[in-house]
Amino acid sequence: MKRPRRTVGGAAVVAAIAALVTVGGPASANQQQAGVPAPLEQQAGLHQLSDKLPKSPDQAGRWIADGKLMVAVTNEQEAARVRQAGATPKLVSRSQAQLDNLLAKVDKITRADRGKGLQSWGVDPVSNKVVVKARGAYGALSGLGDGVQVVQVTTNFKQQAGEVNPGDGWWPGAETDHCSVGFPATDAQGNKHFLTAGHCTNDANQAAYGASGQSNKLGTSNVGGSRSINAREGDMGVVAVTESGWTISPNVNTWGQPAIKVSGSAEAIVGETVCHSGNTAPNFECGKVRSVNQSIDYGNVVIDGLTTTDACSQGGDSGGAWLRGDKAVGLHSGGNSSCVANADNSIFQPVNEALTKWNLTLLTGIPDPTDDEAPTTPGNPRSTGTTSDSVSLAWDASVDNIGVTGYDVYNGSTLATTVAGTTATVSGLAADTSYSFTIQAKDAAGNKSKASPAVTARTQPGDPGGARTLVNGTDYPIRDFQTVISPIRSNLTGRAASPVKVTVEGNHTCLEDLNISLVSPSGRWYYLQRYGGTTCHPLPASKTYSITPSTTENAAGNWTLRIGDNGPGDTGTLTNWSITL
Repeated sequence: MKRPRRTVGGAAVVAAIAALVTVGGPASANQQQAGVPAPLEQQAGLHQLSDKLPKSPDQAGRWIADGKLMVAVTNEQEAARVRQAGATPKLVSRSQAQLDNLLAKVDKITRADRGKGLQSWGVDPVSNKVVVKARGAYGALSGLGDGVQVVQVTTNFKQQAGEVNPGDGWWPGAETDHCSVGFPATDAQGNKHFLTAGHCTNDANQAAYGASGQSNKLGTSNVGGSRSINAREGDMGVVAVTESGWTISPNVNTWGQPAIKVSGSAEAIVGETVCHSGNTAPNFECGKVRSVNQSIDYGNVVIDGLTTTDACSQGGDSGGAWLRGDKAVGLHSGGNSSCVANADNSIFQPVNEALTKWNLTLLTGIPDPTDDEAPTTPGNPRSTGTTSDSVSLAWDASVDNIGVTGYDVYNGSTLATTVAGTTATVSGLAADTSYSFTIQAKDAAGNKSKASPAVTARTQPGDPGGARTLVNGTDYPIRDFQTVISPIRSNLTGRAASPVKVTVEGNHTCLEDLNISLVSPSGRWYYLQRYGGTTCHPLPASKTYSITPSTTENAAGNWTLRIGDNGPGDTGTLTNWSITL
């Protein structure tokens, strides 16, 4: 087991990373240089500015360049608002909605035309175009006009195969190729895990080792076969750290420099400096973000939602940690077989999607030992709805001297679920049965409140027709250019029904902005609603979709509803959804 490394924080984090960033830009294996990265102190300030600057239908993307936050705008009025906020506007001809419509057309063509030299595709806010990279002219897109630009490339992307610290190496089973540790995380029960690449964890229940060969076992990857994705949804997986003597640490291995303690997670912006740690030389590498939310064709698989950078990487870095300062931003997915200047050399999977996918909490440091004050008891616990196999609950928020981090919901004396907010749905219950629930609040130091008063609720009688309906009643905000990921765990037996019915409840001001899809336990995607259109209509309060699943689709496992908001200036909330299997 590796000894703990010294940690740095605050200004020391900036200094440590700045020392690792080449003055001329990212250093490749041959010390190639590509542009001057903005000082990290200034970059952090630009992120704060971006967070405060409201989005608008008259904006078409943001990026960082020459030490400024750049904002694409479609008119002078919006340009004036952006200047007043402290950012730099750039007048463009296409709105975000027009770019998204073009991207939808490109995506449709590329899905039907695989295997013809595609490398990646997505919106580029700097050029105000959809940029497609391909090994050839790729004439299939010629009819879409000058809003779609085809860039010819010569390289191929590959998924680099290969106390626990981000950036350390790990070995799947008896395989000789290694991977790298992403970020440590815990589940609702406090069990230890780390995130890594999905193509490193494709084998279910495979032993994971801290050194090559069958020695130094630290845990098991892809437990139960449900903790690895390497498909359109993403390239992400989970390793459970279970062996005696192994701990997880938020201290990133920077391979000779002072360790960087992870303080939280964030999303990347085009043009900013990011760094990654992995188990292959040069081990710790920095560069600039070139594009976000890209569809990447690895040849054997297409993956959506990835980020590209000009930092270099090697085989064995897969799964490793990508940082923006001391914030976790991604898990290394792949890159070029050779590193070239001013190119898409490395690719990462956004880390927040992986944390949400498996309901994990990023480990960001040792709890404050001086905090011994427990949160107040959750008030007014109540049932807000029942089905034949679920009960939805709500309660009034607790308060804490530092801050409440979540709530544990107990079914009798058994922990049923852990949530961050003040609502929860407990599923997998028996029909026509009375249950008693209590709630406890907890803080970052591990202090727990007293249990709330018990709330009793009875599930509804079972459907005499044999329909099996599961519900997730947790509220999720639907925000511009973000994806809601809401899972339902099914313990039902046998095959899924045909058809499967999905009912979505909530509100949104523009249904045409939304992509709504269902991901089955086998990883298959079923599209319920495709975004597109020039006129907005509100999402109905309740909308039911019907799909015909594969004949091999089993009912048991995680069914996940994904709602992606692909347009600016509209908001909403997913309040409830159900699936009849």
